[in-house]
Amino acid sequence: MNWTDERVETLKKLWAEGLSASQIAAQLGGVSRNAVIGKVHRLKLSSRGRATSPRTRQKKTPAAPSTTTRRPRNTRPSTVTVGATALQVQFDEEPVARTYLRPTEDVVVPISRKLELVQLTETTCKWPNGDPLSEDFSFCGNDAGENGPYCTYHSRIAYQPASERRRNR
Repeated sequence: MNWTDERVETLKKLWAEGLSASQIAAQLGGVSRNAVIGKVHRLKLSSRGRATSPRTRQKKTPAAPSTTTRRPRNTRPSTVTVGATALQVQFDEEPVARTYLRPTEDVVVPISRKLELVQLTETTCKWPNGDPLSEDFSFCGNDAGENGPYCTYHSRIAYQPASERRRNR
């Protein structure tokens, strides 16, 4: 399928009118919905709102029978939606405040030894400090022991128990 100048102009016109990619593909014939979407992106056509928006079924609330009231200019009549209303439930309860747990033991942040990559050994902490592309990039360098690649402090940051991660969300 070739995109001739005529077909491209038709695509632009139909896209501006708000037709969907499927509708445009059907009118052009011999082209898929994805081909239309691809061409729209390559042409960098602006995204547009739908010309024909889907109408939702709504009922107007009945007005009071014998009273004539004037409502302010900028207000709309109240409407009641038909269909699933489970999402419209209003809750009167207050939201639960977040509680932050303080550690039971004192946490001491170690002073970084600021080692470079070539200075690291099997027993030094390999926690990176800063941006690797900057001049002052370094590693923690404190004693990691046999626990893994990090010192005790950085191990607590890197390896949090699953239950605590869920609680922090």
